[in-house]
Amino acid sequence: MSAKLLPNPRLPTSVTFSPGSVRLLVATLQLGLSEIMAASQQWVLVEMVQAFYEAPAYHLILEGILILWIIRLIFSKTYKLQERSDLTEKEKEELIDEWHPEPLVPPVSKDHPALSYNIVSGPPSHKIVVNGKECINFSSFNFLGLLDNHRVKSAALASLRKYGVGTCGPRGFYGTFDVHLELEERLAKFMRTEEAIIYSYGFATIASAIPAYSKRGDIVFVDEAACFAIQKGLQASRSNIKYFRHNDMSDLERLLKEQELEDQKNPRKARVTRRFIVAEGVYMNTGDICPLPQVVELKYKYKVRIFLEESLSFGVLGEHGRGVTEHFGINIDDIDLISANMENALASIGGFCCGRSFVIDHQRLSGQGYCFSASLPPLLASAAIEGLNIMEESSEIFHTLKEKCQRIYKALQGLLGYLEAVNCYPEFKRLQCMNRKIALTQARYLEKEEKNLPPPSIRVIVTIEQTDEELDLAASVIKQAATLIPN
Repeated sequence: MSAKLLPNPRLPTSVTFSPGSVRLLVATLQLGLSEIMAASQQWVLVEMVQAFYEAPAYHLILEGILILWIIRLIFSKTYKLQERSDLTEKEKEELIDEWHPEPLVPPVSKDHPALSYNIVSGPPSHKIVVNGKECINFSSFNFLGLLDNHRVKSAALASLRKYGVGTCGPRGFYGTFDVHLELEERLAKFMRTEEAIIYSYGFATIASAIPAYSKRGDIVFVDEAACFAIQKGLQASRSNIKYFRHNDMSDLERLLKEQELEDQKNPRKARVTRRFIVAEGVYMNTGDICPLPQVVELKYKYKVRIFLEESLSFGVLGEHGRGVTEHFGINIDDIDLISANMENALASIGGFCCGRSFVIDHQRLSGQGYCFSASLPPLLASAAIEGLNIMEESSEIFHTLKEKCQRIYKALQGLLGYLEAVNCYPEFKRLQCMNRKIALTQARYLEKEEKNLPPPSIRVIVTIEQTDEELDLAASVIKQAATLIPN
């Protein structure tokens, strides 16, 4: 059973409003809304007045000063217009005549050593012809005598005939040859690292490697006797550089402790700041060996990374010429990056870096010298490969080189006080070493560019080709120069 709702005949089924009624209804609503808004505004104004009376006095004074300052800024002039005074043509000419521009380069005396060249004729091997005079070469970094080696020259000549002279392109743009890959593989194997990368210019190797990893805001602890290539790399990195005294591990630890305290004050910044120690295996400016065991100990104690520049220690130190790591028996994995050039012991051109694969691969995209320079000529890569073959086959050459260094070092022991200042005096230059058939070189620097200018010195380069008699002769010539220096 269901109920059905029936319409009520007394109720209207629809309502119709006239236009006049609609306008009246709208006007009534608008009037009501306006009254409500006026009441709310009045209420807000009352609250503001009440807050004004309840606010502390210093708060009102401060707001008043700010309001006055804003009014002053709105209606005051921000600058004063200066009266323009036009110059006459005569005055302009006088000003032009009085102006003297700064020279493009500073004046240099005509007798500056850099402007007077010693002309070399023939290969600078064991014997070198300088300005037409044949001398025993104590000035070239040809430590292993590979520069004029028959095997090395034959390998370079065969590569020249196969590939031509140069590459005419960087590694990323058709400048990668098979000999480049072979050399990188051989260097990594020789140094017992995962991977190696080669550069076409030795100076640019460490100068490109440092800014590839260290950026603005990072911290680099570096020996104050670091070579010029390291200094240029630090400058390009725009990092925060902290120098420690030469080979002074106590001073290095002092800087590391100070940085550790700074990191504790701002741990958030410390988490994103990278820290590096940059050192040389054998320092170019002093000839000293880096105390690598102590550096590695500080690395793990203070959690920093080590970059090691081994241009002078590669092919010289160690039982097999692997550098200062082999010399001290340090695990190669304890060093984050090793850099060296191939222009000394290998008697070629260019340089290389070696380390873990993920570290080295980063340079293939970020190493400026690698990305933007033409790749190493194949003939020089082939020469370096043959030089590595000789180093691996004849490990006794490193022992021979060590004995010869010890011999001349012992002969010069009594002159160590003179050597640092020997080229400060004209007597040494008048000695005319070339007349005694000895070719030596003076250490020269860019005085205005060096961070810490080393003292004047001469460099005595010992190679395996020099005989004991020639070493004694060189020591005798240097002693004679020392006796001419006034006390």
